[in-house]
Amino acid sequence: MAVATAPAPPAAAPAAAARAAAAAPPSAAPADAAAARRAPEASTSGITYRVYRDEHDLPAVIDLIDKDLSEPYSIFTYRYFTAQWPQLCFLAHDAASGAPCGVVVCKMDVHRGKQMRGYLAMLVVDKRFRGKGVGSCLARMAIQAMIDGGAEEVALEAEVTNGGALALYRALGFVRDKRLHRYYLSGNDAYRLKLQLPLTQRYAERRAREREAILGYAEGGGEGGEQLPAVEGEVA
Repeated sequence: MAVATAPAPPAAAPAAAARAAAAAPPSAAPADAAAARRAPEASTSGITYRVYRDEHDLPAVIDLIDKDLSEPYSIFTYRYFTAQWPQLCFLAHDAASGAPCGVVVCKMDVHRGKQMRGYLAMLVVDKRFRGKGVGSCLARMAIQAMIDGGAEEVALEAEVTNGGALALYRALGFVRDKRLHRYYLSGNDAYRLKLQLPLTQRYAERRAREREAILGYAEGGGEGGEQLPAVEGEVA
C-alpha cells in the first residue's frame, strides 16, 4: 500500500493572491522564514528532514509533486504556499545520495474570521522511499509547526480511493468531516478530514486577552469612540 498521499490544495486558491506571491522576490517571505532556515535538520533511518529554505528548494518541491499528484499545478500555486508559509513546508532527503524523496506543503490562516486553521495542501513521498514512515514524519513536522503557530485545527482533502493516505491520516488523528463530490479534475470524490489541535500556552493567553477586551468593551457600552486594543500578532 502506498504511503504517499495526495490531498489537493484549495479548489480555487485566489488567483490575485497567487500572482502576488509569485511576483514577490524570495526576500519577501515572512520574518519567521529566517528562523526556519536556521532550524536544525532531523535524521532518522537514513532520511534527513528539514524546513523549506528559499527558492532554491522550489524545483525539488515541484519535481516531487508533479510526478505523483493527479492535479496539475502551476508555478503560481507553488509560490502561493512557499512564499507565504515557508515555515510550513518540509522536505525529506535520502541521507546517502542527498536526493529529495518527500515533501509536505501547508498554509495557515484565520478561517471564516473565527479560528486559526492549518491546511495540509500537498504531501508526497517518492515511490522508492515509501513504507519507511517518511510521509508520517513529514506530516507530524508540519502539524507541530502549525501547533507552534497557534493553529486550532488542521484540514485537508484526500481522494476517497486513496486508502494509503486515509490510513495515514487516521493514524495521525484526523477524522472525516464531509464528502466532496467530484472535487478533483479527474471527477473523483474527496473526503475533507480535520484534526483538532491543543492550544499552545501562548495562543491560549492571546485568546484570554481577546475575551477580556471584548467583555470590557461591552461593559463600557462601546461608547466614547473607544477601540478594542490590538492583540499581539494582529494588525490594528
